[in-house]
Amino acid sequence: MRRRMLIAGAALLALPPASARATKPEVAAAIRALTGGAPLRQGRIKLDIPLLVENGNAVALSVTVPEAPPEAARIRSIHIFAESNPNPNVINAFFGPRSGRPGLSTRIRLATSQTMIAVAACADGSFWTDSVELLVTLAACLDEV
Repeated sequence: MRRRMLIAGAALLALPPASARATKPEVAAAIRALTGGAPLRQGRIKLDIPLLVENGNAVALSVTVPEAPPEAARIRSIHIFAESNPNPNVINAFFGPRSGRPGLSTRIRLATSQTMIAVAACADGSFWTDSVELLVTLAACLDEV
C-alpha cells in the first residue's frame, strides 16, 4: 500500500504544472456570460490605469463615467477583467438608483503584462467598454513552484 502511494505521488510530481493564469478565450467567455452575447460599445466609461507598471503588487486603477448617461441608460454595474491574472474577473461593482455618478477606484495585483478591460452594464441593456494594454515589469499573483 505504501509503495502505491509513493508511485502515485511521483506520478503527480511528473505532471506539468497547471497554468495559474486566465487565457484570452476565458476572458472572452466571462464577458460573454456577463453580456449574454450583446455587443460591447466603446465609450461612456473610462478605465484609468498606468500603461507602465513597475510593481504589480499594488496597481492603482479607477473607472470613471465622464458624462452622466440619461436615467433610462444609467449604469447598474462595472466589471473589470484581466487577461492574464489567475482570476479573470477582478472586480464587480454594483450601483443603485441613489448611488450618484457611478465609478470606482482601488488597487489591484497584476500577474504580468496584459490587457485590462472594463465593462459597464446599463439599465437599458446596453454594455459599454474601455480597455488598456499595460506593461508590468515586476509581476505579482504568481504562486508557481
